[in-house]
This record gives sequence, structure tokens and C-alpha cells, in this order.
Amino acid sequence: MKTTLPTEPETLLVFKKKTAYAVLVLCAMTATSLPAQTFTTLFSFNGSDEAYPKAGLVQGTDGNFYGVASDSLQVGTSGAIFKITTAGALTTLYSFSEATGVFPSAGLVEAKGDFYGTTQQGGAAFGGTVFKITSSGILTTLYSFSNGGVDGSYPYAGLTLANGNFYGTTESGGINNGSGGFGTVFKITSTGTLTTLYSFCAQTGCADGANPYAGLVQIAGGNFFGTTASGGAHGQGTVYEITPSGALTTLYSFCAQTGCADGANPYAGLVQATNGMLYGTTQYGGAKNGGTVFEITPGGVLTTLYSFCAQSGCTDGANPYAGLVLASNGDLYGTTQYGGTDGWGTMFRITPSGALKTLYSFCSQSDCADGLFPYAGLLQATNGDFYGTTFGGGAYDLCGYGCGTIFRLSVGLAPFVKTLPTSGKVGADVTILGTELTGATRVSFNGVAATFTVNSTGTAISTTVPAGVTTGTVQVVTPSGTLSSNVPFRVTE
Repeated sequence: MKTTLPTEPETLLVFKKKTAYAVLVLCAMTATSLPAQTFTTLFSFNGSDEAYPKAGLVQGTDGNFYGVASDSLQVGTSGAIFKITTAGALTTLYSFSEATGVFPSAGLVEAKGDFYGTTQQGGAAFGGTVFKITSSGILTTLYSFSNGGVDGSYPYAGLTLANGNFYGTTESGGINNGSGGFGTVFKITSTGTLTTLYSFCAQTGCADGANPYAGLVQIAGGNFFGTTASGGAHGQGTVYEITPSGALTTLYSFCAQTGCADGANPYAGLVQATNGMLYGTTQYGGAKNGGTVFEITPGGVLTTLYSFCAQSGCTDGANPYAGLVLASNGDLYGTTQYGGTDGWGTMFRITPSGALKTLYSFCSQSDCADGLFPYAGLLQATNGDFYGTTFGGGAYDLCGYGCGTIFRLSVGLAPFVKTLPTSGKVGADVTILGTELTGATRVSFNGVAATFTVNSTGTAISTTVPAGVTTGTVQVVTPSGTLSSNVPFRVTE
């Protein structure tokens, strides 16, 4: 029997809007556009394949994109893993059932050709799972969390690959189990050995934070940074730092300012820019209670860069649920689940100094064929374009208000390369993702040449970190020019 999805503020708001679907035809017929900007709907879910994608996409070494849908209309299944080409051809790789996990809500991470991820619920112990799946669709359940157990429950977030292992969070569970637990941070090996590193609400009043919906980011120095959606000194969420061994420091507690002007309830994780600062979003709070974009130093000094709903009718967007992506031009890009010209969500660009531009407002097409409610963040693919998903809308209305879409937004950014992982020791294996890499003549790490092999599709390079290298940009020389990495590769000891 399908379990009930845990209550989430944003999910309740979405389902309350199901009855309002009939008014969607009032959406504007003309898409919001900017010079050199093109929006394309690549795929509309119809419910019989999958429905309600809440997570973003990941670019695979084969040049395709991989993602998850959180549910479907098929009896006996609750979510799926799919592959989609850049042209929009979608293949369902795996459909989940109660035994293998249900309601996957986080993106995947690739490691050595396989993909790793989580499901919110289900599994052998009913508390969610960690899984591995091959590119051909063979799934292995690596770990099943117990419902309300000390090992954690309900992993909403995805995994972070670091130090040869995966790190993640659970929204509930843990040893501080007075109300079913307040969440954990864990480490898991590629073979499924799990270690609980920290259980939240270890301090009086959950001053250390509670209920992490977001995953982790590792920065220089090797520690991880993350957010909790609640808890902290004011009960509205935190930013924390945690060592690989599990020592946690609460860096900031939201709602420290009158009216929560600094933001409240961060459901998304953080991203580090090249200036060393961390950036994130809060779903609520800010000057107009429409959520915020913030900057925080690794030491915990927070600056609110932007408060949403600053424009009449919230045309600038409202209530960002997802985090930000650092683009190849140094700016940050993201989504809001509400607001915009028609009230159904936006895509935006913001500079590290806080200048925001709304790039696209959803439901700009007839019957919201372009989608609505973009819960997930964006992926910048190595061709320079952005790809993402919407939870509702699209060409089909079998789900009551649309089953969701996959889209592409081109803003004219140039191709680049990215490394998997983004850090490693000398001699470590590294995969470089890109486009049109066939014929590459040189690969270098901060100027030091490395040996390499280009795959048969020209979409990835296999290499190792060369001796004598220091942290810096990775470059690939191709027949069409030199491609640089969007973030520096960090050399570890």
C-alpha cells in the first residue's frame, strides 16, 4: 500500500491549487523574453510514464540527462528514474515500488558511470532508501532507513560525493527521538555501509537545528556546509558546518531580525562561488515574506542579498524552494515556486552583489503548456544552456493541473567543461564532462598537463590528477577552441 507523503508546506500549497486549474487559461499568451534568450519545453509528463518531478537533472558522461519523478498514475508505482536526450526523447529506466522505495525527490549524482540517489519513503524498513542505478536501469538498494529510527528517516535530499564516499541528510529520525527524530547527517560507502555522523536537536530547544531537507556542499578545507529548515535559536532554520567525522557547528540561526527580514526556513542547500562565499535561499521571510537570497561567509556572517515579492504582484518571484547554481559567467541562477507575471513561478539570475533579473515567468503559454511550480533548481549543462523541471503544467492535464515538464533555457552562455568530482588527490580518477570533445589535444589542471582518453561519444574525458598540480582551473583544448571548467578543481592531500 502506498504510504502518505509527509506533510510539507510547499506541497500543501500546491495541492490546494489543484481546484484552480480551470483559471489557468487566463495566463498570458506571450512568453517572457529577453535578448538572446530562448525557452523550450523539451518534454511534458502525462502521468502514465511519470509525474510531478520535484528534483533537478544531472548531466551524464554519455551526454544525456538523468532525473527522477516523484510519483506516477500507475497503480503499484510511486516514482521513477528517467533518461532524456538533449532533443527531448525520454526513456523510463526504473519505476519504484514500496519495496524499493517511493517518492524520490532529490537529484542523482554520478560516480564511475553509475548514479546514486535517495527515496523519501519505502524500502525494507519504510523510512526511505539510498540506491545505485546503472545507466541501463539496473537498480540496487544500498540502504533502507527505518521509520523513526536512530539511523534516520525520510532522506529528502540527494547525496554528495566526497572523499570516496557519499554524504547526505535525513529529515527525521536520529537518536534525539522525542517526536520521531529531528534528522541526521550520514556517510555511506558505495557498497552500502552507513554511519550516522550527527543527530539534530542535540541541544536544548533544537538550537543546533532540526529537519534538514537539503543536502551538503564540501568546500576548501574539507568540511561540509548545509541548512536545516527549522530549529535554531529562533526556530526558523539554520546554516551549519560539519566535519567529515561529525563535529557540528551552528553558524547562523534565521529570523534573527525583526519580522524575519533575514529570511526563514531554508529548504535548499548552499553553493560556493569562486569568491569563497556561500549562497542560498530561504522559502519565507525577507522584507516582504516572499523568501530571500542570502550570502554567508564560511565563518557565519550572513548578508541578505534580495527579498522576493519586492515588485508589485510579486512579478519578481516568490518563495524559492530550490537552491542556486553557480553559472560559468560567475552569476547565480535559480527558481521560485510562485510569483512571476502569472503567479506560477520564475527563473532568475542574481549577481553575487545582489542584482536580480527575472528571466522567465511560467504559465506564459496557453494552458500553462510551459509548466508551473518549478520546485527544483537548475542545471547548467556544458553546452552553456540551463535545464530544469516543473512540478505541474505541461501539455497533459491527466494529473488535474498538469503532470510537469522538462525545459531548456538558453541565455547565450558559451560551452565549458565540468569535473566529476570537483576535488581529489594527485593520481585520483577524474571525469571531465563537455560537448564536442572529440579530437581534444590537451588536458591541464591549473596549467599542468594530464594524460587523458576521450569517450566514443565525445561527451566525456577520463583522466587523473597529475603530479605537481595545485588548485585551479581545468582546461581542455579542442579543435574548436579551449574550454575551461566552471569552478576550480580543488587538490586535496
